[in-house]
Formats: sequence, structure tokens, C-alpha cells
Amino acid sequence: MPGRTWAGTTLDDRKAQRRAQLLAAGLDLLGAHGSAAVSVRAVCRSAKLTERYFYESFADRESLVAAVYEDVGDQARQALANAVSGEADPSRRAERAVTAFVELVLDDPRKGRVLLLAPLTDPALTSRGLHLLPAFTTLVGEQLSRGGANRPPHVGGGGGGAPPGGGARGAPPPRSWCRRAHRRGRLRSGRTSAGRRPQRARRAG
Repeated sequence: MPGRTWAGTTLDDRKAQRRAQLLAAGLDLLGAHGSAAVSVRAVCRSAKLTERYFYESFADRESLVAAVYEDVGDQARQALANAVSGEADPSRRAERAVTAFVELVLDDPRKGRVLLLAPLTDPALTSRGLHLLPAFTTLVGEQLSRGGANRPPHVGGGGGGAPPGGGARGAPPPRSWCRRAHRRGRLRSGRTSAGRRPQRARRAG
């Protein structure tokens, strides 16, 4: 029964905790090692749970991979919503959205690989996940045209495609913002454009 408690937690609470462990293990395997590393046995081993508990939450490997992808997508959606909240200027809304997305994938590269690479390599996502790939540019286009609306941005869903070519009047194209935000992130982490940390100049003599 859902209402029964054991050690201060309900059965539903423990089930949700086990599901979170499996999702965390799936993110680590898929984001750090790629699709080939994700199997039911590997996920259970990483989460320190038996296969019985895997099938308590997921029907199969493909269901887990899709859930990991959707969970990371929800995190990206929330990050973008937080970034543009309270900003009425379309240009700044779009720039904040781009920066928030770039920072998300720089802070945790696993999430970037799940969002941008896994849909191209994992059969579980080839049909389910590709709709999210163009959705980031769609989001920026929506932010350019929406202006001061307070409705949170939506990353997933159908209707992908690039934003309107001109965007808001006087606003630079979103691609330039993406490059600028990415450059900002590299500088913040101390990396050069070649991907290596800058070396100090050697002393002469």
C-alpha cells in the first residue's frame, strides 16, 4: 500500500528514490561513455540496484534512455525559463536564453552530449529525440517575437526549425550570441579556442 511507511519513508518515496538513482546512472553512462555503454545490467550496477528494481520503473533499456533524455530536456527548459524571466526586451531575452543553454552544457558536458549527440547515435532516440535538436533555435525565435510575455519557454515538442531570419529589429542573429556565450564559457573555465589551458610565458634567459 502506498501509505505504508518504513524507516520514515513511504513505498512511493522509496520507489521515486530508486527511479532517480537509475536516471542518474543512465545520465552518467549515456553522457560520459555513449550509447554502447548503456545496458540494463550496467545501469543497475552503477545505481547499485537489482534488475527487479529497474523493471519497477522502466519497461526496458529504451524506456530508460528516453527518460534520461526527457529529464535533461526538462532541466534545459527550466534553465531557459529562469534566464528570461522578468526580461521584456526581446534582444536580451534571446541572448539570455542562448547563454543559459551554453552554460548548462559547459557546466555538465554529460547533459550536452545527451541533448545534442545521443539523439543521433542511440536508436531509442532517433525518432523520439530529434524534435528537440532544432527546438533551441525555435526557442530563440519565440523569445525574439514574444517580447515581454511571461510564459515560460518550451524546448521540446514539434514544430522545429530556425527562428525568423531577421529576428527583432537591431538584434544580432542568435548564432552570434551562441558563439559569444560559448567563448565566455571557455574564458571562464580558462580554456583557449584550441581547447587547452593557456600556458604562462616562459621567462627569457
